[in-house]
Amino acid sequence: MPGAIYAEGLVKTFGDVKALDGVDLDVPEGTVLGLLGPNGAGKTTAVRCLTTLLTPDRGRAVVAGIDVLKHPNEVRRSIGLSGQFAAVDEYLTGRENLQMVGQLYQMKAKEAKARAGELLDRFNLADAADRPSKTYSGGMRRRLDLAAALVVSPPVMFMDEPTTGLDPRNRQQLWEVIQELVSGGTTLLLTTQYLEEADHLAHDICVVDHGRVIARGTSDQLKAQTGGERVEVVVHEREDIAPAEEILRGLGKGEVAVEAHTRKLTVPVSGGAKLLAEVIRELDTRGVEIDDIGLRRPTLDDVFISLTGHVAEAPSNGENGGNGASGADAEAKEDAK
Repeated sequence: MPGAIYAEGLVKTFGDVKALDGVDLDVPEGTVLGLLGPNGAGKTTAVRCLTTLLTPDRGRAVVAGIDVLKHPNEVRRSIGLSGQFAAVDEYLTGRENLQMVGQLYQMKAKEAKARAGELLDRFNLADAADRPSKTYSGGMRRRLDLAAALVVSPPVMFMDEPTTGLDPRNRQQLWEVIQELVSGGTTLLLTTQYLEEADHLAHDICVVDHGRVIARGTSDQLKAQTGGERVEVVVHEREDIAPAEEILRGLGKGEVAVEAHTRKLTVPVSGGAKLLAEVIRELDTRGVEIDDIGLRRPTLDDVFISLTGHVAEAPSNGENGGNGASGADAEAKEDAK
């Protein structure tokens, strides 16, 4: 049985740019799939195809048990979508925006008003509920947009970089909302540029690059593919770099990476805490003074660099729909038609 979100062989081309090149996804009900990838990897194009905003050139998609291509209107009634940019009416108040969304979903006026009040409280917007949303800060508009996506408590949610523009406190609050939704049975596909966010929220992670899924697994599984533990040492003086490197080369299981400007040395190891204790003893015996030492596991940043060849890029004003700037431009032109 396919999951609550299922895609097989999705292909989408804009001119000469293949934004999606055979994407397969399967998200079990009540779980979060994190879709990671550099700008232009195809994440937003995948979301738009799954939410009926774009029609794929080839492939199959099923959301909430409904065929996306055959029954798009039914799909729309079963999903919530929060895009990269806040889609609110700036001339309406926050409360009016949420009530309007509820009534568009054919909720009774009283029910829509009650739901609006509940969401304004949940997203810390109650104090500004009756101000025009054009007076809101960027973070407040973002939170209002997310609240609008939750008005009807849809069984399947799509969030395309939902915490872009939020400060750490508001980001944490949104994470709590997402966790509440999922614990209540909601299925979520989340695209994000914040690797910590995927690490914190996602049950599974797909890494997308050049329109293809290049890796999938839990955060721990992806980290294990990147490599095991490593010892990181920061020596106190530059002249201690050479003896420290010699010690790590003898005890480690690979090349020693040296960052001279930070006086940091890193080496892959096996043996865990026992090996770390041995490194500390050897450094002490050689009289190497250290500022910091630790046993580190790979991070999602390491996974990302290993798989794509570069760090995760900060969200930009361009689209994430194609491969690089040309793909973004192609999708923007398509939307303008």
